[in-house]
Amino acid sequence: MITRSNLAEQLRVYQIRSKHDWASVSFFSSTSSFSSSSRVHVVVFVIWELVILLLLVCSAVSLFFRRLQLAFILVCVSLLLLFCMKIIKQVRLARNKKRRMLLPLSM
Repeated sequence: MITRSNLAEQLRVYQIRSKHDWASVSFFSSTSSFSSSSRVHVVVFVIWELVILLLLVCSAVSLFFRRLQLAFILVCVSLLLLFCMKIIKQVRLARNKKRRMLLPLSM
């Protein structure tokens, strides 16, 4: 006999089975919420973070060679990329949350 508690239990088991537990791969993120992300998203964000880190290192090198304008531009670009990454992550999480709310309990 199918009851609501059985459906809720099946849904909980399905969610536990399909959940991917990622390590905290995001260096710049305060909360790692990659549990609902695919591997492609994780790889894209790791690449973005490596680019940001590269820009910060290049700005430090340009400061060493007393190129203040170049260092300022590189820091601004890296901060812009960081904010874009945060915004894209929040939009994707909100979209996933909204899509999850539309699924029926029997799924």
